[in-house]
Amino acid sequence: MSRQLMEYNPAIGFRFIPGLKARVPHEGGGYLIRTNNEGFRCKHNFVKEKRAGIRRVLLFGNSYTAGDGVSNGKRYGDYLEKIIPNLEVYNFGMPATGTDQHYLIYKEFARKIKHDLMVIAVFVENIRRVNSHFRYFYDEKRDLVLYEKPYYSLRDGKLTIKNVPPSKKPTLEMRLTSEEKKYILPHARFPKLKKIFNKLEKSSKFRKEVIKSEFKDRILRWIHYQPLKEYNNPKNSAWLLMRAILEDWIINHKEPVILMPIPLYHHILKLSDSSHYNARLREVVSNTGCILHDPLHDLFTYPYRERRCFFFEQDGHLTPKGHFAFAKSLGLTMKKALNYGKNMENKYE
Repeated sequence: MSRQLMEYNPAIGFRFIPGLKARVPHEGGGYLIRTNNEGFRCKHNFVKEKRAGIRRVLLFGNSYTAGDGVSNGKRYGDYLEKIIPNLEVYNFGMPATGTDQHYLIYKEFARKIKHDLMVIAVFVENIRRVNSHFRYFYDEKRDLVLYEKPYYSLRDGKLTIKNVPPSKKPTLEMRLTSEEKKYILPHARFPKLKKIFNKLEKSSKFRKEVIKSEFKDRILRWIHYQPLKEYNNPKNSAWLLMRAILEDWIINHKEPVILMPIPLYHHILKLSDSSHYNARLREVVSNTGCILHDPLHDLFTYPYRERRCFFFEQDGHLTPKGHFAFAKSLGLTMKKALNYGKNMENKYE
């Protein structure tokens, strides 16, 4: 997501320009963005009080929740309103952010809003985002520019927020110390894997493949590729930080909470094992009493070719079909949570 659509915000770093209406070029043919009075892609303006007879859900996440690649109305948060009667979803999704910034969004914009349920959608790659202090963005000239981001540090079990407010101006990487450079979020996702496939693409065997992406899938399955090894060890520092953020957020929240991992396409296509990140998230459930919803169980009921259509080929974000599949899965757990509230027994979906 380019920062051209964003404006500076001292609490979270940036947000969409409030009241924005824009068309964004995309491999799917382009998509429409509309933002509300607070600078989020939500059809509702945020108000504190609820209307009679309406159930309200607060939804937090990154670009998969905000809906990069698809127009307003075709995201899983929008589809939930169509699946569940009398439901109002306040979508606080923000592209290019991690769970740390989602917690800050909650504190800055949502804490006082009355609601019945909160959903924290954790894109599993966020374990790297919460552990970063800097991130690259494209500017209006399509050049990569480095910016500071707010972040939490964890010492002796205590969370401390830092880089608030972050600098408005870009940061030059050459001016950072060697230690600071360790906390730059890599621009390319899984760069080592990309190098492998760049070599494969030069081979005649690879060029003869009818569907290159399916050839890549077979290679990933063959090598038992695990894209996020940070989840393998419960003592991993990045995981301990992410767990502390989630637990602090959920424990200090009064209403029921659903914690939903958003898997990578590697997990949805059964190219990689999801058991490690699920094991880590169960630690949060055990310590907070929240509800864990794993959409993979429902997504696996779709045929492989159909699951491939859940993602854009180049962009990697969810297509409208993918958003609808997520909404159908999450909707079942949400209905139970909305019916039973805090009396609902904790359940791993």
